[in-house]
Amino acid sequence: MRIMSKKIDAARKRLTQALKKHASVVGSPAVSLKKAQRVASEVQTAAAEYAEAVWVKTALPSPFAELTQPGLEASTVESLQKERDAMKNKPKKK
Repeated sequence: MRIMSKKIDAARKRLTQALKKHASVVGSPAVSLKKAQRVASEVQTAAAEYAEAVWVKTALPSPFAELTQPGLEASTVESLQKERDAMKNKPKKK
């Protein structure tokens, strides 16, 4: 078995957790738009962190580079990106 980079593995775990949380929220019978947008932003942040960890280790491009955001208006995308960036720059709990 190959040993995975600890940073890549940690980023993968955060991405997996974010995806599970997103699926739980959007798969529920009553979907709150605000909550759905928040968890979508968490998935985007986790995906960006994963892609960055891969880039730092391998210089390979993001595996998400070709993905589009169907159904979202440009203003919504911009708002989510700002929220994602704010979350990314927030001091981490110790």
